[in-house]
Amino acid sequence: SAGVERVQAHQAVTAMEPVYSARRLMPGQELKIAFADTGATEPGALLSISFSPSRERDIEISRSSDSDEFFAESIDRPVARQLAYAEGSISSSLSVAASEKRVPNPVLVEAIRAYSYDVDFQREIQKGDSFEFLYEIFVDEEGALVRTGDLLFAAMTLSGSRTELYYYERADGSADFFTADGASVRRSLMRTPIDGARLSSGFGMRKHPVLGYSKMHRGTDFAAPRGTPIYAAGNGVVEYAGRKGGYGKYVRIRHGGSYRTAYAHMKGYAKGIKKGARVKQGQVIGYVGTTGRSTGPHLHYEVHLDGKQVNPLKVAMPRGEKLKKSELTDFAGRRSEIERQIALAQGGVMMVQRACEPQTEVVEQGSAVDRDC
Repeated sequence: SAGVERVQAHQAVTAMEPVYSARRLMPGQELKIAFADTGATEPGALLSISFSPSRERDIEISRSSDSDEFFAESIDRPVARQLAYAEGSISSSLSVAASEKRVPNPVLVEAIRAYSYDVDFQREIQKGDSFEFLYEIFVDEEGALVRTGDLLFAAMTLSGSRTELYYYERADGSADFFTADGASVRRSLMRTPIDGARLSSGFGMRKHPVLGYSKMHRGTDFAAPRGTPIYAAGNGVVEYAGRKGGYGKYVRIRHGGSYRTAYAHMKGYAKGIKKGARVKQGQVIGYVGTTGRSTGPHLHYEVHLDGKQVNPLKVAMPRGEKLKKSELTDFAGRRSEIERQIALAQGGVMMVQRACEPQTEVVEQGSAVDRDC
């Protein structure tokens, strides 16, 4: 439509395919098209097409003259790694308080997952509680946010009790959140195997919403939009996946030892979820629905201990492993560095490092930074 001759357009797009598929182009994407200058009103031969599919990347298809073949390349834009710090007081919910401090949603989700092993976000958050987050963001040369990185530190003060979590990567490449003394936040099972859901019905006697009479509710219900991902609460083996009476589409996982978890009223199952399949904690096993005896989309979640259904929010979950003695020295050093960065941030100094120069020394914002990387 811009005036490129059809054969040349096809040649340019074909040359681009090894570095960027034209199928990934979206409506609204701006393209810069350059033609050979012929001195006439009509455009000459196509010389180049360039565009930016993201703030981190430029795509350029070009040639020197109309007798050359097109050459395509992907050019990474320089971005700066920046450590952002946010703290705030909670008046209604952590989500609202974090939004007011402009905490990116991926960072908030990561924090909620880290604390979800111990904190019931529906019942334990009170007015006056507080949070602190230290996390990575990556910005372009104009300072615009390109993407978020890892949450490096989180602290929550609930009812006057403060809990600090540190992100730590171990020598084998695995990474997790640990308490100040080096204990993993992970427990054998998650209390809430779903993100952003509202606790709509707890464990215990209640008037059944469909049957209309009082009946023991042997699980916890989390209301969430249809299609919301449901996670495996722990490592285990699927021992049932299919329809099960009033439960509708249902999955039950055996976690070894005495524990099993069950998930009901699902819309559908994730790929590969069937009897005998092995799953890992946090793996998506299905999606919220309203199948079976249900009045609206929600997850009915059960924890079985020695064959008996128990309250998922109150049953004692064993803590995950602690760091080895050989790792504690390195962890202590990492923790001290994070605490130093927090102190600087609280004093109004933000730490900046060029992402393309991971080995260089971190410098304070406002100092000279090499922008030629």
